[in-house]
Amino acid sequence: MIELKYFGHSTFLMRVNGKQILFDPFITPNSLAKDVAIEKINPDYILVTHGHEDHVADVERIARKSGAMLVSNFEIVSWFQGKDLENVHPMNHGGTKAFDFGKVKYVNAIHSSTLPDGSSGGNPGGFVISSDEGVFYYAGDTALTYDMKLIGESFAIDFAVLPIGDNFTMDIGDAIKAADFVGTEKIVGMHYDTFPYITINKEEVKQLAKEAGKELFLLQIGESITL
Repeated sequence: MIELKYFGHSTFLMRVNGKQILFDPFITPNSLAKDVAIEKINPDYILVTHGHEDHVADVERIARKSGAMLVSNFEIVSWFQGKDLENVHPMNHGGTKAFDFGKVKYVNAIHSSTLPDGSSGGNPGGFVISSDEGVFYYAGDTALTYDMKLIGESFAIDFAVLPIGDNFTMDIGDAIKAADFVGTEKIVGMHYDTFPYITINKEEVKQLAKEAGKELFLLQIGESITL
C-alpha cells in the first residue's frame, strides 16, 4: 500500500518503502495551496515530468532544504544543475532506473515543455513507479495516447494519477480511457481547478467515472489516502 498526500494542482507526496517522493512541486504560487507549510515538506526524491512553471516552481527551494535527489529528463536536470543543484539523476523516454524505494520508468507524454526562463525542457514524460508496496502510473500533463496501452501490457498498475482538467490535458472521458489502457480501475485526479481554464464540475466527473466503473479520487489539498 502506498500513502499519497495532495498539495494541490499536480503535486503529490508519495511514501514508498519508507521513502518520500514529491511529484511536480507547485505550491507557493498556487493560491489554493496557501495553507500548505512548504517548509515542512522534506522529500527524499523530487520527480518532475516537464518544465512548465506549474510543475517546477518549488523544486529548487525544496531540493536545497531537503537535499532530495531531483529525477527528471536530461534537459530539466541540466537546467537545475545550472542553478548548482548537485543531487540529480537524468533520465529519458524508455529508460528505467532502480532506486532504494523501487524502480522508475520514464514514459511518454503528449504535451509541451518550456522552462520558466524560456529554455527547452526537452520532451515531457510520465513515470511508472514499481515497488513491492505497489505499482502506479503518474502521467504528468498529457493527452490520451495509445502508448498508454504499452504500460498496461508491461505493468500491473494499482492506480493511475491522471490529469482531468481538460483544455491543456485530458478531460475525464479521456482519463477513463487512459485508465482502461493501463489496466486500472482507480484514478487519482490532478491538474484541475487551479486556473479558470481547467475548472471542472466535480459531481459531474465523479458520476462519469462511476458510470464507467472507475473509482475516482479527488483529494482535498492537505488530504492523505492510502492505495
